[in-house]
Amino acid sequence: MRREVKYGLIGGSVALVAGVVGGFTLFGGSADSSSPQEAVAADAKSGGNAPQVQTGPLTAKEVHTTAQEFLTAWQSGDAAKAAELTDDPEAAKSALANFSKQARFSKVTLTPGKPAGEKVPYTVATEIDYNGTKAPFSYGTSVTVQRDDATGEPRVAWKPTVLHPALAQGDELRTGEAEAPPIKAVDRNGTELTPEAHPTLTGVLDSLRDKYGDKTDGKPGVELFIHRAKSAKADSQQPDKTLKVLSKGTPGTLKTTLDAKLQSVAEKAVKGKKSASAAAVKPSTGEILALANSPEKGFNLATQGSLAPGSTMKIVTAAMLIDKGMTSPGKSHPCPKYVTVGGWKFQNLDKTEIKTGTFAQSFAASCNNAFISQAEKLTDDDLTKEARDVFGIGLNWQTGIPTFDGAVPVQSDAQMAASLIGQGGVRMNPLNVATLAATVQAGSFHQPYIVSPSLDNRTLAKAARTMKPATASGLKSLMKLTATSGTAAEAMSGIGGDIGAKTGSAEVDGQKKPNAWFTAYRNDLAAAAVVPASGHGGSNAGPVVRAILNAG
Repeated sequence: MRREVKYGLIGGSVALVAGVVGGFTLFGGSADSSSPQEAVAADAKSGGNAPQVQTGPLTAKEVHTTAQEFLTAWQSGDAAKAAELTDDPEAAKSALANFSKQARFSKVTLTPGKPAGEKVPYTVATEIDYNGTKAPFSYGTSVTVQRDDATGEPRVAWKPTVLHPALAQGDELRTGEAEAPPIKAVDRNGTELTPEAHPTLTGVLDSLRDKYGDKTDGKPGVELFIHRAKSAKADSQQPDKTLKVLSKGTPGTLKTTLDAKLQSVAEKAVKGKKSASAAAVKPSTGEILALANSPEKGFNLATQGSLAPGSTMKIVTAAMLIDKGMTSPGKSHPCPKYVTVGGWKFQNLDKTEIKTGTFAQSFAASCNNAFISQAEKLTDDDLTKEARDVFGIGLNWQTGIPTFDGAVPVQSDAQMAASLIGQGGVRMNPLNVATLAATVQAGSFHQPYIVSPSLDNRTLAKAARTMKPATASGLKSLMKLTATSGTAAEAMSGIGGDIGAKTGSAEVDGQKKPNAWFTAYRNDLAAAAVVPASGHGGSNAGPVVRAILNAG
């Protein structure tokens, strides 16, 4: 949808600025004002030989002069000349030539700041002029000057952020009628959800406006916005971003499945953590009840994250083993200290073992080798099929917002063995993991969604089969035991009702502490949380999920 602007400096619409600003002279300069390119040409004439390609770091003068020439050419409306000073003249020329046209900019002024190494910051000050409506607008961005490997000459590294810091490849700055009207998003009970009250929902609300604004009774206004390039993958499509509102539209009401009370609790539970994320769903329907992230602004880890889920994956692995008749909760199922698969030796945490215990004991204690020891009895795609066909992981979810829908790739040998405990190539986010617990509680997969599918007649993803009755009852008993006397007992202490839980700790290369995971359900509420690089799932992610379950 439309919500930002594209920049372009054309002919006489550009105002020139001279003088020294922040230690940087845009026009004029010292007596030695020749450009690096002119200096090379002069050396060639005087020496009579082809000049050597210069190497090594750029000098301060090279950075200063190249940036000065680029900004001067751009500001004067000479897109071709400015583009030739970049490392991608063709792309730069087109973007610079269209800069003011699509953004409806006039009186553009570029003011450089003090260079920092190879980077030169500058501000763009302009006036938006759209059908007689005018408004001032300014922002800061920068160019980076680098040495060209082939010629040795300094060149501006061309990228979309030269035009605006929030532009990505293929994005455009535009001014015009928004492609969707603003929305008044409300929760399941009619409570308004705003980015001011719930900053962590800012991106979600933008996405909802993009997708559903034109399906409400709202009317669009006129805005300067970033029109995002269309992504090849729907789950990674970013919403347009409003930069300035010239005339307000009329918001249309959009009902979501969120619960404002649970949303606030989830936000409070992750607040203050360097990095954390949580999601809550309704197992019987798949409705998304809460999504929270810390930091509260930026990447939505709750729905778009892609992390190894650690031992929460044992929910899927246990279902697969029970489905295949390879084990059951009360069956003897030792967890050896060491297991070798595909030439790799796996050992349990602290080299522990359960010599004569049951599968239920190994699950509740989250003993890794009880699962890894089964790898050589499985085919490479068994786990992938169980995750997809029973739990819906990796299907094309139609939630109403961009999501990563989990991945359990077909792997072999040691990597397949590691996948059984949520390592290897397995990747999920809190919404995916909350859905694992929800599927156990409901006995079947219900695709998560945040806006009713009846609004746009979209088809929700469906798993190929429901859980076998014996598997369903067995998994619930395993997760209840874990919640009452296993690794999740501390976090779940005192929580009544129909409960079940699973902890997880996912090792990450280069991290001193593992990513902490926790998922659980209580009656018709399931939640999951991840706290990266924090340690054990029960003590770090467990309190986040506990707070959500208590509030529900």
